[in-house]
Amino acid sequence: MISQSWFSRGTLAGLFVAAFGATGGITYAADASTPDATPSAAKAFTPPAEASMPTNEFGKSIKLGEQIFTDTPEFAGKYVGNALNCASCHLDAGRKPDSSPLWAAYLLYPAYRSKNGHVNSFAERMQGCFRYSMNGKAPPLGDPVLVALETYAFWLAKGAPVGEKLPGQGYPKLPPPALKADYTRGSQVYAQHCALCHAADGQGQSSGGKAVFPALWGAHSFNWGAGMGEIQNAAGFIKANMPLGLGNTLTDQQAWDVATFMDSQERPQDPRFAGSVEATRAKYHESPNSMYGEKINGRVLGAP
Repeated sequence: MISQSWFSRGTLAGLFVAAFGATGGITYAADASTPDATPSAAKAFTPPAEASMPTNEFGKSIKLGEQIFTDTPEFAGKYVGNALNCASCHLDAGRKPDSSPLWAAYLLYPAYRSKNGHVNSFAERMQGCFRYSMNGKAPPLGDPVLVALETYAFWLAKGAPVGEKLPGQGYPKLPPPALKADYTRGSQVYAQHCALCHAADGQGQSSGGKAVFPALWGAHSFNWGAGMGEIQNAAGFIKANMPLGLGNTLTDQQAWDVATFMDSQERPQDPRFAGSVEATRAKYHESPNSMYGEKINGRVLGAP
């Protein structure tokens, strides 16, 4: 089923198994084994079933939060600057383990974030998602959009243990690759396993005026300040979840390579831009996991 979310509970996985097939084409001598299922996912918390959603005013707020999460441009359009949904990176409407599920994220806050140098509430954390991942602007605290999203997250986390790290929380952290992650190998992995859905040019696909598969780079994707622009985050997400419905079929090396390829493409400017690419990289992107400010194919990434 194609829904307003690219990765809603009605996944498209069954339609693409034959098209994607197993990994192949490129030989990686040092590849580790690829388990059929993410180990943490097997032990992960199970959020409440949608059928158990209340029918009172609380339930209406939960439902609105779910709608915002799965069709963000439709339900929170004035805060969105690209074609993504929250569910583009947090799969199965924020339920799926190892895709930074909403039920686990809710329990992490308040928490200190080095990204902005202070303790963040959950609502403030979501403001950052709108600013960076949605390439838009942060809804003000108390805005109905944030209230509904937090209500949805609160409900998904109902019954989850508090004060401990939950299996399936965040994105998996892969060990360093056996071979240095490589753009050229990554481009081959992308062509073999990703382009069918996300298109050869990385711009995704749409139907009926709504995006079906998200743009991975370019004007309609996340900006340089987003967490998915960090190679290690993208590699962990890809390993556990991609191709859609075939998570953990790519090797770790393939995940690192294709993440490097994806994060070496141009995208909207970091909203914290400090006047020059050099200054912005020094302040916000001085990491081997960021390609911001690096020269790829003759162009400095992030250059105005």
